[in-house]
Amino acid sequence: MYINTSGYYIPEERVDNQHFLALNGLTSEWIEQRTGIKTRSKAGPEENINTMGLEAIRRALPQLPYDITEVDLIILASYSPYDTVATGAHIAQREFNIENAKALYLSSACSSFLNALEVVEGYFCMGKASKALIISADKNSAYSNETDTKAGHLWGDAAAAYFISKERMKDTDAEILSIVTQGLGHIGKGPDAVQLRPRDGGIMMPEGRDVFIQACTYMPKNVLYLLEQNGYGLDELTYFIGHQANMRIMSNIAKQLDLPDEKFLQNIEELGNTGSVSSALVYAQNADQFKKGDLIAITVFGGGYSAGACLIKL
Repeated sequence: MYINTSGYYIPEERVDNQHFLALNGLTSEWIEQRTGIKTRSKAGPEENINTMGLEAIRRALPQLPYDITEVDLIILASYSPYDTVATGAHIAQREFNIENAKALYLSSACSSFLNALEVVEGYFCMGKASKALIISADKNSAYSNETDTKAGHLWGDAAAAYFISKERMKDTDAEILSIVTQGLGHIGKGPDAVQLRPRDGGIMMPEGRDVFIQACTYMPKNVLYLLEQNGYGLDELTYFIGHQANMRIMSNIAKQLDLPDEKFLQNIEELGNTGSVSSALVYAQNADQFKKGDLIAITVFGGGYSAGACLIKL
């Protein structure tokens, strides 16, 4: 599997920490110390995951080495749907006249993008697709409760689009060496730890400490597994991209693995927790700086629970 190109869309508006003081009593210093977040991106009232996803696709197109109508599989990966019937995958199919593609919606909390990659891998292996488009997007602000002292201050909005092919299409394509995902609903607080119930409180994280513990366990564990599976040592890893949930999680992982700060790519300080798109967004934001031979790990942990990682070689 190869990444042919990626694009992303981040709304212009930024909500700073001070915004929450009158809403939930949390100071800017308290939020930054515990999460690493200073501002978060916020989509406008006229924007949703479909509009953001379409813009991410448009920004990827100039570098696409084939016509978008050759895509034969479209997956929307998200947990904050705008429409659960006419999904962003179907909207993209219509917008870009991708007539011969399967279109579907996939959700596994913040692991959705990695699970979508694995679904693409399965379609490729079965011979049922050869060129895929993954749209990953979340509009957390549509569901967030800003008065919630546990999670109301975390969320950001964004979208990314990835074109993936079964065969290498150009010399600069990045190869996806390996993917692993897990359903972990049976561990810890599992399905009760993070919730998005649109008609009952919106997005909430009542068991944040358990999320922290499990994320600090599974995110590095899955990276080490993939490195060993593919014959690499940890010292050969160029960049580590983790789910942008909390800077303290990344700090904990850095200490566990004894990796220097320069190997960690992050955007949480400015954009907040952008949900299922967060790690894909970090990769897309930095794609232009990656060099031939770089080895990059993406690893995520999401509510439910779910986890996943992939290893990418340029």
